[in-house]
Amino acid sequence: MEVIDAIYGRRSIRSYKNENVPEEVIKKAIDCGIHAPSAGNLQPWEFVIVRDKEIKRKLYKASYSQYHVLEAPVLIVICADIMRSAYYGSRGMNLYALQDTAAATQNILLSLYSMGYGTCWVGAFNERMVREILNLPKDIRPVAIITVGKGNERPKKRELRALDEVIHYEKFS
Repeated sequence: MEVIDAIYGRRSIRSYKNENVPEEVIKKAIDCGIHAPSAGNLQPWEFVIVRDKEIKRKLYKASYSQYHVLEAPVLIVICADIMRSAYYGSRGMNLYALQDTAAATQNILLSLYSMGYGTCWVGAFNERMVREILNLPKDIRPVAIITVGKGNERPKKRELRALDEVIHYEKFS
Protein backbone atom coordinates (compact mmCIF):
# COMPACT_ATOMS: atom_id res chain seq x y z
CA MET A 1 0.00 0.00 0.00
CA GLU A 2 1.29 3.45 -0.89
CA VAL A 3 1.60 5.90 1.99
CA ILE A 4 -0.77 8.38 0.33
CA ASP A 5 -3.38 5.63 -0.01
CA ALA A 6 -3.00 4.87 3.70
CA ILE A 7 -3.36 8.56 4.60
CA TYR A 8 -6.50 8.97 2.47
CA GLY A 9 -8.01 5.59 3.41
CA ARG A 10 -7.49 5.34 7.18
CA ARG A 11 -10.51 6.01 9.37
CA SER A 12 -11.07 5.94 13.12
CA ILE A 13 -12.58 2.56 13.96
CA ARG A 14 -14.67 2.27 17.11
CA SER A 15 -16.17 -1.19 16.64
CA TYR A 16 -14.03 -4.33 16.53
CA LYS A 17 -14.41 -8.00 15.75
CA ASN A 18 -13.49 -10.39 18.54
CA GLU A 19 -10.28 -11.50 16.80
CA ASN A 20 -6.76 -11.69 18.15
CA VAL A 21 -4.09 -9.31 16.88
CA PRO A 22 -0.81 -11.21 16.55
CA GLU A 23 2.14 -9.98 18.59
CA GLU A 24 4.28 -9.64 15.44
CA VAL A 25 1.72 -7.18 14.00
CA ILE A 26 1.92 -5.02 17.14
CA LYS A 27 5.72 -5.15 17.16
CA LYS A 28 5.90 -4.21 13.47
CA ALA A 29 3.58 -1.25 14.10
CA ILE A 30 5.69 -0.06 17.03
CA ASP A 31 8.82 -0.49 14.93
CA CYS A 32 7.18 1.86 12.42
CA GLY A 33 6.43 4.21 15.31
CA ILE A 34 10.04 4.41 16.41
CA HIS A 35 11.02 5.36 12.87
CA ALA A 36 9.21 8.68 13.35
CA PRO A 37 11.31 11.83 13.57
CA SER A 38 12.11 13.24 16.99
CA ALA A 39 13.71 16.46 18.16
CA GLY A 40 17.46 15.91 18.37
CA ASN A 41 16.81 12.20 17.72
CA LEU A 42 16.11 11.89 21.46
CA GLN A 43 13.28 9.36 20.87
CA PRO A 44 11.24 10.05 24.03
CA TRP A 45 8.61 7.39 23.33
CA GLU A 46 7.62 4.44 25.46
CA PHE A 47 4.81 1.99 24.61
CA VAL A 48 2.59 -0.07 26.92
CA ILE A 49 0.70 -2.93 25.23
CA VAL A 50 -2.52 -3.89 26.98
CA ARG A 51 -4.48 -7.08 26.31
CA ASP A 52 -5.62 -7.83 29.86
CA LYS A 53 -9.39 -7.39 30.22
CA GLU A 54 -9.23 -5.99 33.75
CA ILE A 55 -6.65 -3.35 32.80
CA LYS A 56 -8.70 -2.48 29.70
CA ARG A 57 -11.79 -2.10 31.91
CA LYS A 58 -9.90 0.37 34.10
CA LEU A 59 -8.60 2.27 31.05
CA TYR A 60 -12.17 2.34 29.71
CA LYS A 61 -13.24 4.16 32.88
CA ALA A 62 -10.19 6.46 32.67
CA SER A 63 -11.12 7.30 29.07
CA TYR A 64 -14.60 8.53 30.03
CA SER A 65 -16.28 5.24 29.05
CA GLN A 66 -15.31 5.23 25.38
CA TYR A 67 -16.62 1.78 24.50
CA HIS A 68 -13.96 0.99 21.88
CA VAL A 69 -11.29 1.11 24.61
CA LEU A 70 -13.05 -1.83 26.24
CA GLU A 71 -13.96 -3.62 22.99
CA ALA A 72 -10.64 -3.49 21.11
CA PRO A 73 -8.53 -6.64 21.39
CA VAL A 74 -5.35 -4.58 21.97
CA LEU A 75 -4.52 -1.15 23.31
CA ILE A 76 -1.23 0.60 22.71
CA VAL A 77 -0.61 3.37 25.21
CA ILE A 78 1.93 5.82 23.83
CA CYS A 79 3.90 7.62 26.49
CA ALA A 80 6.47 10.40 26.48
CA ASP A 81 9.57 10.20 28.65
CA ILE A 82 9.71 13.94 29.23
CA MET A 83 13.20 13.82 30.74
CA ARG A 84 14.62 12.41 27.48
CA SER A 85 13.62 15.72 25.89
CA ALA A 86 14.93 17.85 28.79
CA TYR A 87 18.01 18.65 26.68
CA TYR A 88 15.81 21.35 25.11
CA GLY A 89 14.60 22.66 28.46
CA SER A 90 10.94 23.26 29.21
CA ARG A 91 10.09 23.52 25.50
CA GLY A 92 11.54 20.05 24.96
CA MET A 93 9.71 18.56 27.94
CA ASN A 94 6.37 20.31 27.33
CA LEU A 95 6.25 20.39 23.53
CA TYR A 96 8.89 18.36 21.68
CA ALA A 97 8.25 15.19 23.68
CA LEU A 98 4.54 15.46 22.80
CA GLN A 99 5.20 16.25 19.14
CA ASP A 100 7.61 13.33 18.87
CA THR A 101 5.16 10.85 20.39
CA ALA A 102 2.38 12.24 18.17
CA ALA A 103 4.53 11.53 15.11
CA ALA A 104 5.14 7.99 16.37
CA THR A 105 1.40 7.59 16.97
CA GLN A 106 0.59 8.58 13.39
CA ASN A 107 3.16 6.13 12.03
CA ILE A 108 1.59 3.36 14.12
CA LEU A 109 -1.93 4.22 12.89
CA LEU A 110 -0.89 4.21 9.24
CA SER A 111 1.16 1.02 9.53
CA LEU A 112 -1.70 -0.87 11.19
CA TYR A 113 -4.12 0.32 8.53
CA SER A 114 -1.74 -0.88 5.82
CA MET A 115 -1.66 -4.31 7.53
CA GLY A 116 -5.47 -4.53 7.53
CA TYR A 117 -6.22 -3.43 11.10
CA GLY A 118 -8.53 -0.75 12.41
CA THR A 119 -7.43 1.80 14.96
CA CYS A 120 -8.62 4.84 16.84
CA TRP A 121 -6.45 7.51 18.42
CA VAL A 122 -7.87 8.19 21.88
CA GLY A 123 -6.68 11.40 23.47
CA ALA A 124 -9.54 12.02 25.90
CA PHE A 125 -8.62 10.35 29.16
CA ASN A 126 -7.82 11.15 32.76
CA GLU A 127 -4.04 11.28 32.69
CA ARG A 128 -3.65 10.73 36.43
CA MET A 129 -5.82 7.62 36.32
CA VAL A 130 -3.94 6.18 33.32
CA ARG A 131 -0.64 6.87 35.08
CA GLU A 132 -1.85 4.97 38.17
CA ILE A 133 -3.41 2.07 36.23
CA LEU A 134 -0.21 1.46 34.26
CA ASN A 135 2.14 2.21 37.16
CA LEU A 136 3.97 4.85 35.12
CA PRO A 137 7.00 6.56 36.67
CA LYS A 138 6.60 10.29 37.33
CA ASP A 139 8.55 11.37 34.23
CA ILE A 140 6.58 9.11 31.87
CA ARG A 141 3.50 10.91 30.56
CA PRO A 142 0.66 9.05 28.79
CA VAL A 143 -0.08 10.90 25.55
CA ALA A 144 -2.40 8.65 23.53
CA ILE A 145 -4.21 5.34 23.62
CA ILE A 146 -4.55 3.50 20.32
CA THR A 147 -7.32 0.92 20.06
CA VAL A 148 -6.38 -1.91 17.67
CA GLY A 149 -8.27 -4.75 16.05
CA LYS A 150 -10.06 -6.00 12.98
CA GLY A 151 -12.67 -3.38 12.23
CA ASN A 152 -16.35 -4.21 12.48
CA GLU A 153 -17.43 -1.03 10.66
CA ARG A 154 -16.54 1.07 7.60
CA PRO A 155 -16.96 4.74 8.47
CA LYS A 156 -17.43 7.20 5.63
CA LYS A 157 -14.88 9.90 4.96
CA ARG A 158 -15.56 12.97 7.04
CA GLU A 159 -15.80 16.38 5.46
CA LEU A 160 -12.50 18.23 5.63
CA ARG A 161 -11.78 21.93 5.51
CA ALA A 162 -10.82 23.23 2.07
CA LEU A 163 -7.15 23.84 1.34
CA ASP A 164 -7.73 27.54 0.64
CA GLU A 165 -9.17 27.86 4.16
CA VAL A 166 -6.09 26.50 5.89
CA ILE A 167 -3.15 27.63 3.76
CA HIS A 168 -1.64 31.07 4.38
CA TYR A 169 1.25 32.61 2.45
CA GLU A 170 3.97 34.72 4.03
CA LYS A 171 1.71 35.85 6.91
CA PHE A 172 -1.48 34.62 8.53
CA SER A 173 -4.36 36.08 6.60
